Amino acid sequence: MSDPFSFKPNLDMTKFFAEFRLPAMPDMTELAKAQQKNLEAISAANKVALEGARAVAERHMEIVQQSVAEMQDAMRSMASPGDIQEQAAKRAEMAKAAYERATAQMQELADLIKKSSGEALSVLHTRFAEAMEEVKNLSTDKKA
Repeated sequence: MSDPFSFKPNLDMTKFFAEFRLPAMPDMTELAKAQQKNLEAISAANKVALEGARAVAERHMEIVQQSVAEMQDAMRSMASPGDIQEQAAKRAEMAKAAYERATAQMQELADLIKKSSGEALSVLHTRFAEAMEEVKNLSTDKKA
């Protein structure tokens, strides 16, 4: 049985590495500028997203405060004596109005979130397009 470790390839490593070609190194100044632009774009997108989250939180708080005030008014009106059928009709009307308000408010919050995330993604999309153009220009500059 032959020794499995006795195989020795017939390969001249100095010749192999002499023929090995590395791609051209990019201009480090241009690379640093591009990375700086990338970081600025990410920072701007984060700022837009944070401002959007703040706006959503503020509006949500306003909605909660408004809902509590409306609930207190509803409780006061239900506590007043009156005809049972009239009270039931009032409650049904209040429930319908509350449902319609809640769905409108949820839609409003969803629209705020959609708008802020769209703006943040737009900032990143713009930078990505710029970066691809920079890469394209670098590759054409090297060929010339």
